[in-house]
Amino acid sequence: MLSVPGLDNRYLQQGSSLLRKMSQLQRIAIASSQLQQGQILLTKEQQHYLGRVLRLRESDRFIAMDGQGKWWLSQLAGEQARVLEALLVETELPISITLMVALPKGNGFDEVVRCCTELGVTCIAPVLSDRTLLHPSPQKLERWRRIAAEAAEQSERSFVPTILEPVTFNTAVSVNQTIHRYICEARGEYPHLNKVLSGISDEIIIATGPEGGWTTEEIENAIAFGFQPVSLGRRILRAVTAPVVALSLITAACEV
Repeated sequence: MLSVPGLDNRYLQQGSSLLRKMSQLQRIAIASSQLQQGQILLTKEQQHYLGRVLRLRESDRFIAMDGQGKWWLSQLAGEQARVLEALLVETELPISITLMVALPKGNGFDEVVRCCTELGVTCIAPVLSDRTLLHPSPQKLERWRRIAAEAAEQSERSFVPTILEPVTFNTAVSVNQTIHRYICEARGEYPHLNKVLSGISDEIIIATGPEGGWTTEEIENAIAFGFQPVSLGRRILRAVTAPVVALSLITAACEV
């Protein structure tokens, strides 16, 4: 929800109308450095996007977001934009979620990034497991970050999730010291994820595996570093489905 500072109950009807109009405005992500003395210095790509793609004209309004929690109602002014006012946005989850994902084959990770950004993930850590087939180039990382920014704009997020550089699975599990750490495993008698989520109020790490699942050694290493194995149900989920299911369960539990 967008809140406009300065409105009180006497203007509730007008305020509601304004908020509806705000929800229809286009949103773009900017770097914090682009905001200077009440002006937004638009890049050539942003100028093209606003003018050619979105068809905005001089003095048309849009919302600029820096991906770090700040939004501004802005007005197009030539090759720049003028900041009209800051907006208070309350769309983030009450907890921080780090999703550790064994990279799926093909372009499956694109959809993982897009969907999990919409669901509220804070950080996505791609990992190379023993059964990982994809070994991404630096261009892939930039693509994932662009997808996260676009999904954050679309879903009205305050923050753009951090997409880390891929590392090996054993490295990833060894450097995380968060109290609530879980690894999803389709085989074995493990508690369902929704049974262990009560009492989490700050931060959680959830790991999902590759095609073919985690190896026995990977599960053992994760347990040794404090990860608790959990189940996502009795069915075998695809590598691109499991992260979405895990995020959905967590968001449902913390937004009740």
